[in-house]
Amino acid sequence: MVGGVWLVRISMFWEWISPYSWASCVARAFSCQWIPRSYCSMKYFLILVSCTLVLFLASMHWQRPAENQIKGEISEARSDMKLLSPEKYKSLFTYNGIWLAPKNQCECAKADRVHVYQMEDYIEKKDLASIKERRQRELEHYQKRYPSMTQDLLIAKPNLPLSYPIQGVEVMPLHTIRIPGLGLHGVTEEMYQVILRASLGTLNTLADVSDDVVSGRGEKELIILTSDVELLNFILEHVTYTSVVYQLTAVDMMSFESRHHVAQFPVIIRQPGLPKLFDPGADRKISSLVTITTKTFLRYHKLRLLIKSIRQYYPDIKIIVADDSEVSEKISGENIEHYIMPFGKGWFAGRNLAISQVTTKYYLWVDDDFLFTENTKIEKLLEVLERTNLDMVGGSVNGNTYSFQLLYDQGDDSGCLHLRYGSFHKLEGFPNCVVTSGVVNFFLAHTDKSRHVGYDPLLQRVAHSEFFMDGLGILLVGSCSDVSIGHQAHNPASDPNLTKVEDQYKRFRTNTKAQVQFKLSLHYFKNQLKCYSAR
Repeated sequence: MVGGVWLVRISMFWEWISPYSWASCVARAFSCQWIPRSYCSMKYFLILVSCTLVLFLASMHWQRPAENQIKGEISEARSDMKLLSPEKYKSLFTYNGIWLAPKNQCECAKADRVHVYQMEDYIEKKDLASIKERRQRELEHYQKRYPSMTQDLLIAKPNLPLSYPIQGVEVMPLHTIRIPGLGLHGVTEEMYQVILRASLGTLNTLADVSDDVVSGRGEKELIILTSDVELLNFILEHVTYTSVVYQLTAVDMMSFESRHHVAQFPVIIRQPGLPKLFDPGADRKISSLVTITTKTFLRYHKLRLLIKSIRQYYPDIKIIVADDSEVSEKISGENIEHYIMPFGKGWFAGRNLAISQVTTKYYLWVDDDFLFTENTKIEKLLEVLERTNLDMVGGSVNGNTYSFQLLYDQGDDSGCLHLRYGSFHKLEGFPNCVVTSGVVNFFLAHTDKSRHVGYDPLLQRVAHSEFFMDGLGILLVGSCSDVSIGHQAHNPASDPNLTKVEDQYKRFRTNTKAQVQFKLSLHYFKNQLKCYSAR
């Protein structure tokens, strides 16, 4: 209705001014500026105003359909800009039945043949609040000791005239380096100004120029001011960074500014550790590279069978035994070290003791009721570790490799851990080996890396996967099916004394409800886990 009224008005104006052309209207109207008003026809002035008004209204009317069409296209385009449904999104990023994508809270979903443990269910309700408070305090202290190396998100701006390094700039604490790649290009200015800022170090330049050109030498802010862009880039090419805070690992987010542009890049401060090398000897004999370790408790009859089988295939290799039996028996033999512990000290405490005494590059872990066979080829496992970057490689026990994956999912305030049997992928160059997270109790490992992870002595009875949980993100583990070891039979002993020993052993070995609750509550606090699932 409104559009129709305006069309009527436009047509009336057009009929009034139709005898005159637009050019004529303009010429006649503007001619009034140079002659006396008495000689100028007011009609021409009104014609000019009318022409302008008519054209403006007409253009508004004509443009409206086009604008509506454009808006309709934009609206139509925006209606197509939608995200995938949550169901589709989850299906795209699921691994082994677990949704491994960014989210605020992780969860351990119930599924077929999956056991789910919610950690808070294993904490006494009256103690939960105080435990949470203590855990948070310890977490903050841990994060202070081991700061995250995750760098702030940097977005590269388009057409930035600044060149700078985006990664790879690293300096040791208190050392000085030259920052490579700094420059300003494609900009013409009468006076160039560049500012560099650091937070954990000081800045300087090796360029020999006056203080009028470079100010702030040896400070956290370096300012360069010059009209010569070639000189500017020469100075930038020789800018240095000096670490002034002694930290083992830290990230200094540098700022690089010109008059109209700002860029940021990281400088990594890292103190490298000294190498820890083991001398295998000139002959590189297996006995110079590997020590066999085991933990025993009460079952001396089985331990002696294990040692006998080892000596059948490896007569010279050192054997270390950690023993927490109530009444110890003497274990004699050449190149055997027998360490006595307090009674019932525990499974993982014994492992720690055993590997603490290893002086070779590798140690082979075996249970005290295993048996070496012709397929127990330590050399094959040794070749895998020598030719790859694995920290540990397991074999099979009576054909069972027992390899498993550990999948960690982190939420805002706690994590979820999922154990799934199997492996991630084949180990390149070794067709019978795979990469995984954990293996059976028959493995060859780098001594120094296992010491770094350690076996938690709080776990006294049934414990195995817990070591690999503590080693998640530290240990790279493999498993090879073509190297195996035997297991002694579980037949009832005919000797009454041995039967008594076996019964006593089972009382300590059996996993009780109290032990399960203790382990889960330990994971809740120590590993900051919300839940744990296993299949």
